[in-house]
Amino acid sequence: MTEPKLTPAAAQALAEATAEAMFSRDRAAQALGLKIVRVQPGKSLLTMTVRGDMVNGHHICHGGMIFSLADTAFAYACNSYNKNTVASACHIDFLAPAKEGETLEAEAVEQSASGRTGVYDITVRTTGGKTIALFRGKSYRINGEVIAGLQQAD
Repeated sequence: MTEPKLTPAAAQALAEATAEAMFSRDRAAQALGLKIVRVQPGKSLLTMTVRGDMVNGHHICHGGMIFSLADTAFAYACNSYNKNTVASACHIDFLAPAKEGETLEAEAVEQSASGRTGVYDITVRTTGGKTIALFRGKSYRINGEVIAGLQQAD
């Protein structure tokens, strides 16, 4: 069964509603202080301010925190169609350190989506524009919806 094509406005509204529903249940993102700046179909932009409890023994942002920011931007981009989607693989390259007090932004962009799989590139930068990390995520769509009942099941 093919799904009805949404208008651009309806697709945008669905992406925003899906992000709002996910964030309300996303205790990890809330604990890290992540903020959703924008979500669009297949895209997202999230921010995180590096706190003192996020730095490692070198007094730079722990790589796991940067990975979590990128992974969360990935999740919001690939779930923006209200289809439950999880990571099947991801890779990150750390390019520069982030320091306490800096605000990082992770911008996720869908590169490919076909059937149940997708590929997303996420760039993590300081708000000043310095690239901190490059992350590539591969997604796999599972059964169900983020907001149950909005669409028919596959």
